[in-house]
Amino acid sequence: MLRAACVVCRGVVNKRAIKEAKSPIQTLCPRTDHHVSRLTIQRPLPASSVRCYSSLSRFPLRRSRLLPVNLAYQTQRNFWIARLASRLLKLRYLVLGSAVGGGYTAKKTFDQWKDMFPDLSEYKWIVPDFVWELDEYINFDKLSKALPDSEELAKLMPDFEKLGESLSLLKGWLSSGPEGETAFKATDSQSFESSDKQYKKGLLGELILLQEQLKQHEEEARRAAGNINTGNSQQKRKATDKEKVDQLQEELLQTQLKYQRILERLEKENKDLRKLVLQRDDKGIHQRKLKKSLIDMYSEVLDILSDYDANYNTQDHLPRVVVVGDQSAGKTSVLEMIAQARIFPRGSGEMMTRSPVKVTLSEGPHHVAMFKDSSREFDLSKETDLAALRDEIEVRMRKSVKNGQTVSPETISLSVKGPGIQRMVLVDLPGVISTVTSGMAPDTKETIFSISKAYMQNPNAIILCIQDGSVDAERSIVTDLVSHMDPQGRRTIFVLTKVDLAEKNVASPSRIQQIIEGKLFPMKALGYFAVVTGKGNTNESIDSIKDYEEEFFQGSSLLKKGMLKAHQVTTKNLSLAVSDCFWKMVRASVEQQADAFKATRFNLETEWKNNYPRLRELDRHELFEKAKNEILDEVISLTQVTPKHWEEILKKTLWERVSTHVIENIYLPAAQTTNSGTFNTTVDIKLKQWTDKQLPNKAVEVAWETLQQEFSRFMTEQKGKEHDDIFDKLKEAVKEESIKRHKWNEQAEDSLRVIQHNALEDRSISDKQQWDAAIHFMEDTLQSRLKDTESVIRDMVGPDWKERWVSWNSRNPEQNIRNETKNELEKMLKVNEDHPAYLASDEVTTVRKNLETRGVEVDPVLIKDTWHQVYRRHFLKTALGHCNLCRRGFYYYQRHFVDSELECNDVVLFWRIQRMLGITANTLRQQLTNTEVRRLEKNVKEVLEDFAEANDKKVNLLTGKRVQLAEDLKKVREIQEKLEAFIEALHQEK
Repeated sequence: MLRAACVVCRGVVNKRAIKEAKSPIQTLCPRTDHHVSRLTIQRPLPASSVRCYSSLSRFPLRRSRLLPVNLAYQTQRNFWIARLASRLLKLRYLVLGSAVGGGYTAKKTFDQWKDMFPDLSEYKWIVPDFVWELDEYINFDKLSKALPDSEELAKLMPDFEKLGESLSLLKGWLSSGPEGETAFKATDSQSFESSDKQYKKGLLGELILLQEQLKQHEEEARRAAGNINTGNSQQKRKATDKEKVDQLQEELLQTQLKYQRILERLEKENKDLRKLVLQRDDKGIHQRKLKKSLIDMYSEVLDILSDYDANYNTQDHLPRVVVVGDQSAGKTSVLEMIAQARIFPRGSGEMMTRSPVKVTLSEGPHHVAMFKDSSREFDLSKETDLAALRDEIEVRMRKSVKNGQTVSPETISLSVKGPGIQRMVLVDLPGVISTVTSGMAPDTKETIFSISKAYMQNPNAIILCIQDGSVDAERSIVTDLVSHMDPQGRRTIFVLTKVDLAEKNVASPSRIQQIIEGKLFPMKALGYFAVVTGKGNTNESIDSIKDYEEEFFQGSSLLKKGMLKAHQVTTKNLSLAVSDCFWKMVRASVEQQADAFKATRFNLETEWKNNYPRLRELDRHELFEKAKNEILDEVISLTQVTPKHWEEILKKTLWERVSTHVIENIYLPAAQTTNSGTFNTTVDIKLKQWTDKQLPNKAVEVAWETLQQEFSRFMTEQKGKEHDDIFDKLKEAVKEESIKRHKWNEQAEDSLRVIQHNALEDRSISDKQQWDAAIHFMEDTLQSRLKDTESVIRDMVGPDWKERWVSWNSRNPEQNIRNETKNELEKMLKVNEDHPAYLASDEVTTVRKNLETRGVEVDPVLIKDTWHQVYRRHFLKTALGHCNLCRRGFYYYQRHFVDSELECNDVVLFWRIQRMLGITANTLRQQLTNTEVRRLEKNVKEVLEDFAEANDKKVNLLTGKRVQLAEDLKKVREIQEKLEAFIEALHQEK
């Protein structure tokens, strides 16, 4: 058995030796085939003898040592396991070393690639600040979750095909051009070939190449210019060097223009992308309220300051850009170019800007405009909205101009938003004039100067001085004004407009250079700019004006000859410079202004504590709300009036209104009849006529007057210590306006007429109590009429003998005549107590002759007039006596006065009148409490709502030192708070 095992072992060893001879790597580790398979041989090994190393061992594998192996089985197994264990222990060190080496190699490769990319920090200004702050305003995690799929997100990315076309077009521009561009072509081609690998032909990379080319051309131009100046002896080479300098300058100009075009293209693409982002955010993917932009916050402060009347000499020194210039110098056109829309009314030669217009420019997804006091948005991309906006501005200007004036100091506040608009606040002022023409107010020139000085005297205001380049500089008026307000030119930017016309008309172009360099005018400025505002056609669009401006400066000799610098031309560069200067001024001065308003607030609060220590600081709006609640409470108090009180007032007032008609036109004529039948017939006819024509209308008038009286009583009634007289004018105005608007229900008269007619037709007195009440009502009425009649007679005849002796009063001649006439008529009544109400003509003659016998000349008219009052007194006394007799006549009334000489039909008449008054008062009271009080309350609410919207009403009706002090304190606090919020946001933006 042992011999057989040895034979088997030897066979195995021999087979292994053969395999090891074929593959030495498998000898050490027969189970590591996967290590061998991972080796990659990049090139063939040479045929010469080479040492072969294993990945698991440092020692070379030699065949001569492996062939003679002849070991026993147990020994060979122990040796193989030990070697395998040692190799496995070394494997972790190899893996760790490979990881460290690979990491170092990757870092080194990344650093090499990073060095190949250009430094883009200098071009951070290309992307607006809003993009860098998007993470503060937009929650991108929620946004990514809200997006449905990647297809819609792909729409937000720029069109790479168009970018490729733009790159190819740009490369064509840089590789081909007019004659004389050989140096530029060479540098262009070399730069493109060397930068293909680094920048991969990106648009930003092209910008960097162009910037490098600009630097190279500038250095070559300086070098060539230095060669010209240094060599006086080299006369022959001077001409060629000068041509070379001109050629380099031409190439430099072309490079600058192409550089500007690429920048504009980048800005346009960035604007489109930003617009898409803002639109997607504006659609409300995640519901939240966006923070106000810096310029909007700043504009709100300026709007409040424009309405603030400072009592503590706290002047408004906050920065804004003040646009001044001569009339028709192009102020409005420059502002429109900055705002990128034709928003102002235009005219040929006539004054169009009649009041200051404050324009707040800011960036937004849509190009829109809006007035401060209106919620309507004008879409500036539509011609119809543009025309409507121009008309609205013109209407507001004409409304602000008072009668007889030409210009107005009132400011029109307008905000314009759009993609790519520079943030700033500009104020367009009326153009300065030298002569007052026909149709203008005599003080127009002085008014314009005073308005301009008021805005320019602000030490932090940036003056944008507009000068017409197409007219002689000596005709300028505004330059003297600006130099007087800012002699050092620390806050003035000079703008020369209509440069295209100036280049054609000016004989010496160097004159334009003198203007731009600040050597012609006696004024100084921070910067000088030259712009073109179109061809003079009012229908030109902003885009066409921009294209024309770019085309003009591209071919202008002013730039080619170096009279103008590239950064001094185009309204684009102007708006960037003005915006930068504006924000520098804001950052430098806003904190000082906040401190000034903090001191003003302290002064106002101290004054309030000293004068009104126990009152809250309520401004006009808060006082109006308080008065509104009081007025509504007083209107509601009308519903708390008891029905008894309403009916008593209505009944009393209605009888006072109709009692004269009842006595004179119904009772007295009916009492002259001879029997009861005629009396009742006369009464029924006259009552029917009265009810059909006058009574319902009189009743409604009485009810309406009663409602007014009660409403006025509640409104004017003082409530002790809680009464505040500051509301008296407001309450009176609300009361008058509400009463004026209130109209009684027209159908009330018709329903009331039926009720009154039915009440007057009823003659049935049910009990003795009602009979006594009618007699009492009749006595009171007759006694009051008797007193009135006696008072009239006393005035006619003068004082009696007691008054003459005690008071030493005497009668005048007319009173003596009337007294004699009265005595004569009383004698006639004593003879015939049943005398009718009218005197016959023969009786008048008899009385006149009797008076003539006593020497009293009297006129028949005077006799009749005196008779009317004498007979009236006689009749009332007789009626009162008859009324006293009828107190016991209820029994005869129930028997219809059968077999009785006593007739009390007049008592029945007064009972009918009294019952009609009670029923009418009850009906009117129901209508008042159920309908009219509520309608009056509704009218009061409408009046209060109208007054709440009319600020002029509040100003006129809520007056006094207390109100004004509270208003000033509120505005100063609001200004200070908004300034502090603005300063905080400004620091965050830094």
